[in-house]
Amino acid sequence: MLDKKDTERREPSVRKAHPALKAFMCGSLSGTCSTLLFQPLDLVKTRLQTLQKNAKPGTPKVGMFSVFVQVIRTEKFFSLWKGVSPSFVRCIPGVGIYFSTFYSLKQHFFQERAPNAGEAVLLGAGARSVAGICMLPFTVIKTRFESGCYNYVSVVGAVRSMYKTEGIRALFSGLTATLLRDAPFSGIYVMFYSQTKRSLPQEVASSPYAPLVNFSCGVVAGVMASLATQPADVVKTHIQVSPSHWRTVDAIHYIYNENGVRGFFRGAVPRSLRRTLMAAMAWTVYEQLMAKMGLKS
Repeated sequence: MLDKKDTERREPSVRKAHPALKAFMCGSLSGTCSTLLFQPLDLVKTRLQTLQKNAKPGTPKVGMFSVFVQVIRTEKFFSLWKGVSPSFVRCIPGVGIYFSTFYSLKQHFFQERAPNAGEAVLLGAGARSVAGICMLPFTVIKTRFESGCYNYVSVVGAVRSMYKTEGIRALFSGLTATLLRDAPFSGIYVMFYSQTKRSLPQEVASSPYAPLVNFSCGVVAGVMASLATQPADVVKTHIQVSPSHWRTVDAIHYIYNENGVRGFFRGAVPRSLRRTLMAAMAWTVYEQLMAKMGLKS
């Protein structure tokens, strides 16, 4: 029989870890699950946005399902997961950084009370800005993998190729557009998510159906945030796929001149589906794991 001291010594080290590190681990695990499931939607979104750039005048419009079929027919089924390697490299630590930053900021500024709507926007935007800047080089590489315009074999090979041919600046292209997309998305998402959850009766939030309730709240928040930030996502994709160093203003002018206002919403359906489902799943898994560790998310 093990005595109490032996049992404590054999406790998993994760239980003794710093709360911010626990939040990082919970976020990384949730990011792994959601990235693997929804990568095909991200690839289709990127292809739709780059088709807009490469299309010849008079070419028929291509929709989401057409791109799905085209990728499977001309490449292969698992090509829908092209770019999943840089997505993992980006999302596993990136989502972990996001949630650990979010947890740390919330504990520092809102330990005694819940943030209001405006404070929730700033909280989400701040956490996403930190994660977005840290992971930007992998965001650029992921976008290029998905576009089908580059023949990169690996993440390391892509970094070497970009550094040799375009310089270090290429790895940080689209920073402004990325922050204009990610910071508002996260801010709007956290605001709608937290406010929707707060409006629910306490017995619902603490019931066995809490994960489903959290997921539903996440879906509502994700749709709102995705639509609001879609134009910035299109601009970001054009900047990062282009081998020339486009400024944000240049990309905006190009998209508007080629397709008008409608061009800024190209790929909105697959992106909304992916971002909404991915964020909802990530938050649901994160909150359940944090609860199991005895921490308030």
